[in-house]
Amino acid sequence: MTRLASRPGLQARLRRLAALVLAVGIIGLAAVPGAARAAGAPAEPKVRVDLLSEVGAVAPGATFWVGLRQRIAPGWHTYWINPGDSGEPATIEWTLPRGFQAGPVAWPHPHRIPLGVAMGYGYEDEVVLPVPITAPAGLPPGTRVTLEGRASWVVCEKICIPEEALVALTLPVGPAAPDPSGAPVVARARRAVPLPSPWPASFAASRDTVTLTVAAPGLAAERIAEVWFYPLRWGAIEHAAAQTVEVTARGITLRTARGAAREAAEAPIDGVLVITERLEGGPSSQAFALRVTRADGAAALAGPLGLWQVLVLALAGGLVLNLMPCVLPILSVKALALARQGSGAGATTLRWHGVAYTAGVLASFAILAGVLIALRAGGEQIGWGFQLQSPWFVTLLAYVLFAMALVLSGLLSIGGRLAGLGHGLAARGGYAGSFFTGALATVAATPCTAPFMGVAVGFAVTQPWSTALLVFEALGLGLALPYLLLSLVPAWRRLLPRPGAWMERLEQLLAFPLYASVAWLVWVLSQQAGPPGVAAVLAGLLLIAFAAWLHATSRAARLPWRRAAGAGAALAVLLALAPLPLLSVGAPAPGLGAGEAEGGVAWEPFSTKRLAELRAEGRPVFVNFTAAWCITCLVNERVALRSPAVARAFADKRVAYLKGDWTRRDPQITRVLDAFGRSGVPLYLMYPGTGGPAAGGEPAVLPQILTEGTIVEAVDKS
Repeated sequence: MTRLASRPGLQARLRRLAALVLAVGIIGLAAVPGAARAAGAPAEPKVRVDLLSEVGAVAPGATFWVGLRQRIAPGWHTYWINPGDSGEPATIEWTLPRGFQAGPVAWPHPHRIPLGVAMGYGYEDEVVLPVPITAPAGLPPGTRVTLEGRASWVVCEKICIPEEALVALTLPVGPAAPDPSGAPVVARARRAVPLPSPWPASFAASRDTVTLTVAAPGLAAERIAEVWFYPLRWGAIEHAAAQTVEVTARGITLRTARGAAREAAEAPIDGVLVITERLEGGPSSQAFALRVTRADGAAALAGPLGLWQVLVLALAGGLVLNLMPCVLPILSVKALALARQGSGAGATTLRWHGVAYTAGVLASFAILAGVLIALRAGGEQIGWGFQLQSPWFVTLLAYVLFAMALVLSGLLSIGGRLAGLGHGLAARGGYAGSFFTGALATVAATPCTAPFMGVAVGFAVTQPWSTALLVFEALGLGLALPYLLLSLVPAWRRLLPRPGAWMERLEQLLAFPLYASVAWLVWVLSQQAGPPGVAAVLAGLLLIAFAAWLHATSRAARLPWRRAAGAGAALAVLLALAPLPLLSVGAPAPGLGAGEAEGGVAWEPFSTKRLAELRAEGRPVFVNFTAAWCITCLVNERVALRSPAVARAFADKRVAYLKGDWTRRDPQITRVLDAFGRSGVPLYLMYPGTGGPAAGGEPAVLPQILTEGTIVEAVDKS
């Protein structure tokens, strides 16, 4: 290992200085190819692509492989799924015939591309990216099908150019047979895809190094020419640092420099281990997909104490979640329901209401956890609050809260008097209403991240499903605990107010926090789906109000009119729901742009390239990962980040402010959140500059609830 590689802090700064030049061409990835040519880039594409198939005909119901072949100009390169210190991986947006399904790219193992003192992972000359395609069972023989897609990639030499091209392949339907030209090429590419590792692997992390141990007994050390580990995500190790390898009778030990994201080396590290052997016919490489787990007791499963600590954090996070602004409207209605029940209900009845509410919370957390764990296991880059990144879910939640607000205002009656939010779902009894109150409280809580909660959720998504589910249920128990205790402890019922006329007025007053929540959700939708989405949800709210009016005005009418009004109300609700499947994430709504001031503090959109540039300049960097649907984030921005004192502190230290907007799904932001052991926003990072007390070292992770003093203190230490 060289002297430079043994100093990860200096090495990282030099690496980012080299990446500064390369990042210039990366920043405009979202621009159309014509923009690159307008800036002076060559018009001739540096990568020529075509689509190959391993079969000459498509068999109905069969799965076959196609390959996106990239022929890369000499001296240029494209990128792997983890591009290293700069770049972006290739993507394919498929347009397939009805019933066809395309799987994810099976990435061949990369090779290293030195970029000065930085390092990229990718391909040169030629690469084929295999993709599995599944055909529907009902294809008529003798017909022809066309597979089409738009491929996008970044190709780099001294500059980086985003390119894209349409690819298409037409195949007949019939008995599957190997394609003479495509089959050997696709087969060769699939052989370069990493195999599941047959060996267990673990790692230990110190302040400056990461040591990987692969239990691979029986390897002949004299035949091993090289071993290299490629991590699947940024931050766990320094990409450009040397990797020293020792091969013994027990297996492989590999040491390298720890990466910039310190928390990335606290969770399992996924990656590819490439082993090159010396054979008589020349060197031969084989790649293995590894999941490397902690071996030094840091993982919670290494001992019961660690797991219990995480469960306590989850329980505490759930308790604090009751005080977060996104849950307060639901809590207000729940408190009113408890007052009504406590005034006339017996001890057993009140007790069962608490149990039903808790069951609703726990069942909802189990469902959310199950979906989150399953999607992440399938490769989706999502985290806590993922469902609020869906415009149709935001719209549906707005409809539900609006209907509940109409009930509280006395404009809509569902199943009698409201004894808890969701009681209308249980006209035959109040326990189902308490259950659905808990379910809705859980949904309303997802835009918030409470203290203690981020660490617990970040830990949960890295563990086996059983442990992850246990952590999420502890979080749900914390959310349900105050209401459960009030219902179970008889002595505490004396704290409940006596019923009276004031309760009807309070019930109507509590509708307004729900109306405010609806207005906030409409604003969130404007950030996700733009003006068309806002128009759709406003029209839907109008239809729901019309349905409520029909229901209320027809209650005293004759039976034929009641039936007609009921049919009209049902039709209005169906029309309100009809646009939901059509809502999609659109362009960002107009707002503050890069470099514009927000309450006196200027900011830029976050990207890993821009962060590397600023750190190469030696500037302190404050990074704010936020989302429009995260009320905790919005409160922090208005209470702390827009403070004049914070603006002065940023200006005095020349702090660069980057904002990562997670309102819409962004895999890049999700990877950074994962690297810091978080599964949702907010996350606040303070990277020190070269001239501060911390001298360009690891970033400080700020609390999830910010104050003006917390930020100023972090800036002073940077």
